Amino acid sequence: MKKKAKDKPHYVNNREFSTSVVEYVNSVNEAKEHGKEEPRITEYIGTCFLKIAEGLSHKPNFYGYTYREEMVMDAVENCIKAIMNYNIEKATRTGLPNAFSYFTQISYFAFLRRIAKEKKYQDVKDLFKEHADAESFMDSDNHIDASGIVNRVRYRSQALRKRDTARKNFAKKINKTKRSQKGTDGKLDNFI
Repeated sequence: MKKKAKDKPHYVNNREFSTSVVEYVNSVNEAKEHGKEEPRITEYIGTCFLKIAEGLSHKPNFYGYTYREEMVMDAVENCIKAIMNYNIEKATRTGLPNAFSYFTQISYFAFLRRIAKEKKYQDVKDLFKEHADAESFMDSDNHIDASGIVNRVRYRSQALRKRDTARKNFAKKINKTKRSQKGTDGKLDNFI
């Protein structure tokens, strides 16, 4: 028996989501006008960002990647950053705002950026795995209180940035070593 769209785990009701985004953007604009602190993104909007990114990651062109979770977290982070760029007056065919389409596009391009980044560092990752200790690969996020979607996204994004920084530093070390070992046979046996 085929499931209805509303019964699927990554379903986002475009009308409700668009209304929530418009309300949030209006509340932020109003807070800026009155010199007040900007309100946080609601739990509903954050959950919708996660559902959009997760649903997109299950499409055939993204499903097979081992770093699918990183792609999803990048997409959610980019959606959070871009929420204030959403044009609430933009006309669509129906005359209603279409936040689902806007944030799906943002997620799609975030996925493409992550794929390009991962391909770029694939060789570096392989060398990093050969030379790093076991603790570098352990996921120790069990001690974090991840009660809200914003906290989970914030923690995961920080962990991804930390890992990417470690890879970049490792790549710099390799490039520096390669330049200093021009006369050798090109192996990195003496490295680390």
